Amino acid sequence: MSVNPYAYAVEGRDPAVVIAETPGRLAKALASLTAEEMEAEPAPGKWCVREVMAHMADCEIAFGFRLRQAYSGETHLQPFDQDAWSRAYGVYSMEQALATFTALRAWNVAFVSGLTEADKQLPAVHPERGAMVLWTIVETMAGHDLHHLAKLE
Repeated sequence: MSVNPYAYAVEGRDPAVVIAETPGRLAKALASLTAEEMEAEPAPGKWCVREVMAHMADCEIAFGFRLRQAYSGETHLQPFDQDAWSRAYGVYSMEQALATFTALRAWNVAFVSGLTEADKQLPAVHPERGAMVLWTIVETMAGHDLHHLAKLE
């Protein structure tokens, strides 16, 4: 497995710009959807749009924690089981998911904007993906965003 499984989606873009732009792009894409479209499963066993947004909010929690782990010198990053976390998605509304993602993303964008070049190179180890640096987490965030935006837009 690649250190960044979403590297293909970034395609040379600045990850800091991508992550900063994502909340606006999401809000725009979601504004045109009806409640029925947000709840429609694209295929059996696949998440509906509302569940994808809940997943993105959950990922923002995880990404933010990993960024701060690496920044503080805790080199072993904590993975999570997205399928286990998704069992709770039925309790979240689209509005809650988008608001949570947007607030957490603003917090994480501010954090990322204050990183020095030395900070970006701080080491980290993901138990499934291997050795990386802090900036790889930001690149992964950007790629994850673009992966989901491609489907939502």
